[in-house]
Amino acid sequence: MKALALKKYGSTDLLSLEETPRPTPKDDEVLIKVHAAAVNDWDWNMVRGKPFYMRLLCGLLRPKIGIPGVEISGQVISTGRKTEKFKPGDHVYGDLSEAGFGAFAEYTCAPENALGKKPACMSFIDAAALPHAAMLAIQGLIDVGKIQPGQKLLINGGGGGVGLLGVQIAKSLGIDDITGVDSASKAEAMRLAGYARTIDYRSDDFTRMGEAYDLILDTKTNRSPFRYLHSLKEGGLYATVGGQTLPLLQLVALAPLIHRFSSKRLRMVVLKTNRDLDYINQLYETGDLKPIIDGPYPFSEIASAIQLFGEGKHIGKVAINIS
Repeated sequence: MKALALKKYGSTDLLSLEETPRPTPKDDEVLIKVHAAAVNDWDWNMVRGKPFYMRLLCGLLRPKIGIPGVEISGQVISTGRKTEKFKPGDHVYGDLSEAGFGAFAEYTCAPENALGKKPACMSFIDAAALPHAAMLAIQGLIDVGKIQPGQKLLINGGGGGVGLLGVQIAKSLGIDDITGVDSASKAEAMRLAGYARTIDYRSDDFTRMGEAYDLILDTKTNRSPFRYLHSLKEGGLYATVGGQTLPLLQLVALAPLIHRFSSKRLRMVVLKTNRDLDYINQLYETGDLKPIIDGPYPFSEIASAIQLFGEGKHIGKVAINIS
């Protein structure tokens, strides 16, 4: 089979598609013929070996993970002898970030608890674009953010995968006052997805504009925690799903102290992978959730697709047509 080989950290120019043996499922795994995959931060960071904590997770000097890729959709080909959830022929999708990665290949094995059944009405491309980003949006807005109808929401990184799914999820919950922050080139797509207002981060800093929100969902955390406090209402909450290492560490360290002296709260979303796939299916089937796809790109162009993602020029989810 063909797979994307990650042999050393560096640029996407070092990536190549290579022939490798088809894997065999363990007792609790299924073998999947991969139809589609999507690119996210895990892949970009793993390819570069940056920030440094990625090397602590994936190999200090050389990658321990030979085939990257997190978000996957495909068809079950065979099952391990202890599996019960799926049978050959089932269409599945899921997030493999806690299950060994390996989505950027024609075939991969995954534990059955890392997968959910794909609805018949959901395309393989759409399915690959949902499990990681939509889960972050759901858990950031609902579990951590406790978003309520009538509240005022801002999503920083509003034109990316989490942002364009998050605005749809928020709309389905009765939230109409939603502001998205991203580059001006993504503004039209953001408005079509449901944002009431958009802010171009290149010309305006939302933390200095005098507006206050009940909830800020941030995919790009890149400021001191104290900067975000100015943009929160009393009792408001800031939730981050990722960003730069130093601001994230500052947030973790200072959040308890800030909450002790203020009604405002700062929280980090700790992803529970694949937990809300049934909820995603419901939203998709009712038409309340539809991923915005950049691509899909052919498997032969996956290195350039990862580079596009890393440069932040994509709109929505960068999808790869594997099969």
